[in-house]
Amino acid sequence: MDTYRTIACSGEAVFTEKRSKFLAFAAHADTAEEALSFVATKRKEYYDARHVCWAYMLGSDGAENRSNDDGEPSGSAGKPILGQLRAMEITEAVVAVVRYFGGVKLGTGGLAVAYKSAARLALEAATIEERIIEDELFVFAPFTNIDVCLRIARNHNATIKSQNYTTEGSHILFSIRQSRIQGFREALSRIYTLRLID
Repeated sequence: MDTYRTIACSGEAVFTEKRSKFLAFAAHADTAEEALSFVATKRKEYYDARHVCWAYMLGSDGAENRSNDDGEPSGSAGKPILGQLRAMEITEAVVAVVRYFGGVKLGTGGLAVAYKSAARLALEAATIEERIIEDELFVFAPFTNIDVCLRIARNHNATIKSQNYTTEGSHILFSIRQSRIQGFREALSRIYTLRLID
């Protein structure tokens, strides 16, 4: 699988449970710094709120992830938010949920359901897009085989990211869909004058 789902356009939603109000925000994030900066912005914007709980998932496989309960009972906020990112298979994303206490305690189970519901609504309100995972391949082609190299690249739908000429030929950096790189490598390696640089 060489695609992943992420947020193209932010989403927000409001969820109310027993007079407690949950304001949920979902946005794209490429790095942990970006995700934490988004949370900090919401904390500043809603400075009078008791809790700003959050979770993020990063990387095309969602392997880098964190969640935070921000003072709520352990596991009752951050984990349910993260669970929605996983359930909806959305990565490179952050969700922050701001809670205004309504005077009625929800209990750990009730909180978990409320945070989960708020996060889901925000993610559903966001615009989700599928992105392709691409790999890069660096090739040196002597002048006599540059055209052959570029023809093979076109046949495999590889795109040129950069190309630099030397006195002997050209160093070309290609970008190609992950699922196609093996076939591309094999086709290039059949031209013995081409050098694949790892």
